[in-house]
Amino acid sequence: MSNIAINVNNLSKQYRIGPRERYKTLRESLTNVFTAPFNRKNLQSAIRNLQSNHPPSSISHPSDFRQSSILHPSSSIKDNYIWALKDVSFEVKHGEVIGIIGPNGAGKTTLLKILSRITEPTEGEVELRGRVSSLLEVGTGFHPELTGRENIYLNGAILGMSKAEINIKFDEIVAFAEIEKFLDTPVKHYSTGMGTRLAFAIAAHLEPEILLVDEVLSVGDMAFRKKCLGKMQDVSQEGRTVLFVSHEMNAIRRLCKNGLWLDKGKMQAIGPVGDVVRKYEESVLTSNHIRTSRVEREKPPGSSKYFSWVSLGSADGEPTTIFRFGDMMRLTMGMEGHTPHHTHFVEWFLNEPTQGNRVAWGGTHALPQGDIHGDSKEISFLIGPLPLAEGTYSISLAMGVPAVMDLDFWYDAITFEVIDSDPFNTGYHYTTRYAPSLIPYQMVSNRSHNEVVK
Repeated sequence: MSNIAINVNNLSKQYRIGPRERYKTLRESLTNVFTAPFNRKNLQSAIRNLQSNHPPSSISHPSDFRQSSILHPSSSIKDNYIWALKDVSFEVKHGEVIGIIGPNGAGKTTLLKILSRITEPTEGEVELRGRVSSLLEVGTGFHPELTGRENIYLNGAILGMSKAEINIKFDEIVAFAEIEKFLDTPVKHYSTGMGTRLAFAIAAHLEPEILLVDEVLSVGDMAFRKKCLGKMQDVSQEGRTVLFVSHEMNAIRRLCKNGLWLDKGKMQAIGPVGDVVRKYEESVLTSNHIRTSRVEREKPPGSSKYFSWVSLGSADGEPTTIFRFGDMMRLTMGMEGHTPHHTHFVEWFLNEPTQGNRVAWGGTHALPQGDIHGDSKEISFLIGPLPLAEGTYSISLAMGVPAVMDLDFWYDAITFEVIDSDPFNTGYHYTTRYAPSLIPYQMVSNRSHNEVVK
């Protein structure tokens, strides 16, 4: 027996975009039938008139008129269609857990819908070996008028399970979903969180050979997400095949052995999850990196602003705005020079823009060299090693005279990205969701309960 659970061969899916065509009434259809001969006469008359007004070299035959009138509409019709998937091919072995990643609109959900047999492919073939359970959207597969209890049995029956088989798993499903009080309430009265919990519990506990999970866990609270990820680990360790779509790269790295990267409907990479995620993250940073490593400041005529530009680079001065955990950063700023005072200080603030948190600070007046001369044109700081979690950060600049006056402040002057924040090389990447900075730590004791008791 083949070891392949999922075989996808040249899979493509096309959708029509734009407004739907208006359906014609029976009266309009009958009218078109009876008026068609007259419309043809009008068309032939228009062709004769057009021929008499144009030389033969322009249009020599009525067929030329038909071709010229059809070319533009046909091209506009093509513009109304989009390939959500195009020529996607891959294999998934039994017991393999594969993470599917990519930006919004990449075709990830479309792929799972085809594998779930919710929609048909336009081209290509899919071969599935095993019972499939999917969790694509909140409420998918639920009948809103039926109770939670009835929907559990309905979904089990759809999977081909007998009532006796469902009974064995029934209590586990209810306990996992935490909906005991609402078990006999119609699902249409469930909150989004309740529906998600029940849907996941059903999909994970009814023992499908193939489990398809889309990005639906984001609607649950943190405790439930942790619970679901733990259950998915259990499912994967039981030897079942799992396809997991998520924008949470840590979850992908933690659960999956291999990764599949989709973008604009096409497969960009497939292979070990660490390699695929790294390629995807670097591609996103490169393609969306509209910020440059040097920013010129806009200064209206007559402005009293002293900072004129700022740049970021590596320790050796190579321009970049992408750093990794532990890298050194070179921050350089240009100044107009000739401030009103002989000496002044310059300071920088490292911020987490999404939360507005200040992460770090530095200034010339806190260094042994002291303040800088008033006519300085340029100054650089070497900052690091960067103890930062993965995320986006900004740097603000300030200038002033100690205990006298503030000269300038440039808020969020330049931004940069931190990637590959894995200080222990375990495959677990720290993100700003936990904290923006990382203090070195280690585990020095791991005593068992019996040892503590003794």
